[in-house]
Amino acid sequence: MNDPGQIRRALEQAQTIAVVGCSPNPDRPSHAIAQYLQEAGYRVVPVNPGHREILGARCHPSLAEVPPEVLIDIVNVFRRSEEVSPVATQAIARGVSFFFMQQGVVDPESARRLEEAGISVAMDRCILVEHRRLNLPPRRNSPGAPGVP
Repeated sequence: MNDPGQIRRALEQAQTIAVVGCSPNPDRPSHAIAQYLQEAGYRVVPVNPGHREILGARCHPSLAEVPPEVLIDIVNVFRRSEEVSPVATQAIARGVSFFFMQQGVVDPESARRLEEAGISVAMDRCILVEHRRLNLPPRRNSPGAPGVP
């Protein structure tokens, strides 16, 4: 867990990131970070049961309701720690490769289950901070890159 090499590989290889708890409010960290990820060239799949679209992308009520043909590489969670377990279960069922719990989100039991399922975990870490710390360039010609369908 929180392995810098795994975080680097995940961010370098990922194309699609599901942002669970994504907000349509530009003043919320989940919105600003999802927008940063889009601008960095990732395809962002917003997950929030109260909205149909966020940041120009179709929003899904839950990770389980994202169509199976949408391949998700990273799940980035903006939920309270006590709400992580069902998201972890859904991520395991989808077979994602990496699971980020944002700063302040801590669920050691879910992290253990995810790792036992072969999913790398970053807990209590900000994906934006990690992306900047690693000085990763914007992705080009990826599904989420500006101007790319």
